[in-house]
Amino acid sequence: MTAEQSPEGRPSILRAALFCLCPQCGGKTLFAGLGQFADTCSQCKLDYASFNVGDGPAALLTMVIGALIIVFALLLDSAVRPPFWVHVIIWVPVTAALTVVTLRMAKAALLASEYRNKAHEAGKDDLL
Repeated sequence: MTAEQSPEGRPSILRAALFCLCPQCGGKTLFAGLGQFADTCSQCKLDYASFNVGDGPAALLTMVIGALIIVFALLLDSAVRPPFWVHVIIWVPVTAALTVVTLRMAKAALLASEYRNKAHEAGKDDLL
């Protein structure tokens, strides 16, 4: 058993997040588009629509990436004082790229965590 694989032979949450792998079979079938999950895994037929990832990763990443970009932009501005258009040319593409890449990883990690922990909606059956 390696650190990359769980005892069941499934990818770890970290590996599933980094490479956008199916949490059940490890296939690269998690996303159908840039940030949209596929309906099901084409290899093992796991239904991705049954998981509720929501907007949590997007909200967290907006705050974290926004704070980092502001810090780096202020550092650049205090070091060399470039014109405003230089900031636009640098920080708009960097922000967009960081958001897309990290959003995919965050959504994949959350889906893999829900799968691993058998998370589901609370209901009457969950009452003590």
